[in-house]
Amino acid sequence: MSKLKRKNFIKGIAAGTIALPFVIRGLGGGQSAQSQSAPGVITNKKHAWRMVTTWPPNFPVVGEGCALFAKWVNEMSGGRMEIKVYGGGELVPALETFDAVRNGAAELGSGASYYWLGKAPAAAFFTTIPFGMNAQQANAWMMGGDGLKLWEELYSDFGLIPIPGGNTGFQMGGWFNKEINSMADFDGLKMRMPGLGAKVLQKAGGTPVLLAGGEIFTGLERGVIDATEWIGPYHDYLIGFHQIAKYYYSPGWHETGSVLEVIVNKDKFEALPIDLQQIVRTASYRVNHWMLSEFEVKNAIYLEKLIKEENVDLRKYPKDVLAQLKIYTEEVVQELAESDPFAKKVYENYRQFMKRASIWANSSEKIFYEELMSS
Repeated sequence: MSKLKRKNFIKGIAAGTIALPFVIRGLGGGQSAQSQSAPGVITNKKHAWRMVTTWPPNFPVVGEGCALFAKWVNEMSGGRMEIKVYGGGELVPALETFDAVRNGAAELGSGASYYWLGKAPAAAFFTTIPFGMNAQQANAWMMGGDGLKLWEELYSDFGLIPIPGGNTGFQMGGWFNKEINSMADFDGLKMRMPGLGAKVLQKAGGTPVLLAGGEIFTGLERGVIDATEWIGPYHDYLIGFHQIAKYYYSPGWHETGSVLEVIVNKDKFEALPIDLQQIVRTASYRVNHWMLSEFEVKNAIYLEKLIKEENVDLRKYPKDVLAQLKIYTEEVVQELAESDPFAKKVYENYRQFMKRASIWANSSEKIFYEELMSS
């Protein structure tokens, strides 16, 4: 843009003669504000919905987020919409959440899209991929890029609508009862790990096991698994992994900024008045922000507790191990893209967005962290 054009452009905005495009991607499917249907007549009709989750009942942060979601929806709707939240196993088994919402047994669900890899391979990208984007970048892809639009397109085949409904932030690498000094230490290792990280673990010689959150401690204690990842220090402390595992590894290469989901039965959602539809979306976005903030606060506090009070042996994965895991990740993601046309479409979009985001991050935050926050 020439200096004259730039000057006229700025003047035009100030004078109101140039209108900037007003697009709110988070409204769903990248629709502009003008294209939204006008709200219908508001009635006093009450809507009683059920929400099933993959989380244990009342589970800290992720379960609390679901309870807050229900509370906020009720308050914003003036009591017109009540949502009863069920923890995993209370109404349906935790890992049947997707199907329960799909078939109408519940109107809403909360979980993570990578749990449904067997139903739709591309689902993995909408939670996280190993060595992928961080929480800030993932949210940007969802709300400012094409992430949410692609996610909605994928779930529409199942009669569902996905909405970002939480983010765990960067996770920890996991708990082990043996040291990880080389790739050979993954041979035969049975580890709780979901998503594409599980496929990377397989390439490394390990055996991934998918357990719901409420089953992990018992599985590790009884030897069903040899190691586990979960989320971060806060949950790990409360669950007590430090009591039954020797080594705590970082970083969580497999989950660098995991987006959680609120999924809605599409027919039930579209039958709601427009204002209630937007209330559901708005409450979900609020949970998304609240949850990431809560994890940042709690993980900082409880990592310090684990180290200072519980004398946990905090380790870093060796650089050569991380480098090899990254190579395996590239193979896994490429194989996924080649096996499923929609996964390829999503991957290409994700990769392009991440490349741009990384250039910006490397020119800003990375320098700050390395030079000013290293201590």
